[in-house]
Amino acid sequence: MLLSFVLHLLCLWHLIGVFGEMKSVSVMEEDSVTLHTEMTDISDHDVIEWTFVTESTSLVKIKVMAGSITLYDGADERFRNTLKVNHQTGDLTITHTTITHSGLYQLKTITGVSKNFNLNVYARLPVPVIIRDSSQCSSSSKCVLVCSVVNVTHVTLSWYKGNSLLSSISVSDLNSLSLPLEVEYQENNTYSCVINNPIRNQTKHLNITEVCQMCSDVIRSCDSTEAVIRLVVSALMGVAAVAAIVVLGYDIRSRRLEQKRSQTSHVLTSGH
Repeated sequence: MLLSFVLHLLCLWHLIGVFGEMKSVSVMEEDSVTLHTEMTDISDHDVIEWTFVTESTSLVKIKVMAGSITLYDGADERFRNTLKVNHQTGDLTITHTTITHSGLYQLKTITGVSKNFNLNVYARLPVPVIIRDSSQCSSSSKCVLVCSVVNVTHVTLSWYKGNSLLSSISVSDLNSLSLPLEVEYQENNTYSCVINNPIRNQTKHLNITEVCQMCSDVIRSCDSTEAVIRLVVSALMGVAAVAAIVVLGYDIRSRRLEQKRSQTSHVLTSGH
């Protein structure tokens, strides 16, 4: 990924040196983008050609005199069913853009017009996720949070307190990001986690009351569980004690009854 980015820059610098000014265009993935020729007077004898320079692939050839427009899908068909051309101005529109459409585009005509475009297609941004760092769960007054996003590229992840930036981390290659934050349990400040690229952002606001009660809830749950266990053990011990008393009482009554029977039998025997 890094190597392709470096090669992209080298190609960009080469084109700037050879052809002059480079226009940069940015768009979100799945949106449409139009590369404008800004040509208002096209000669009847002109031939207009669009090329995806990054892959050395011809995209469009317009022969004005013949009134013909030829579209190409590219070697890997990444432009299949995505290209539209204005036959009057030569403007090139790419619909349903994907990351693979990022790169260098060039317009050339036989009358000497040459324009270059650097197209950056950015992936849709996920909404950041904020969770409690359970490994930092303690009875202290601090609550440690983690804001994270996965499978992102060319983005910055940041924590804000109100409108003030607290911390941030950036990534250029496809990666996952996590950013911690420590807050007080009873704070009334407004915190938010923001992910952004050069053209869009996604924000997740922090609800301290909701997220930072997890640790105390666990403690209370453990206390409740322990109380229940103690109650059950006490009940079982009580049942066992009652059972022991019943057995003991039965044993005593049995012995007394046996003694009475033995005495009665002895008296009867002596009488004979």
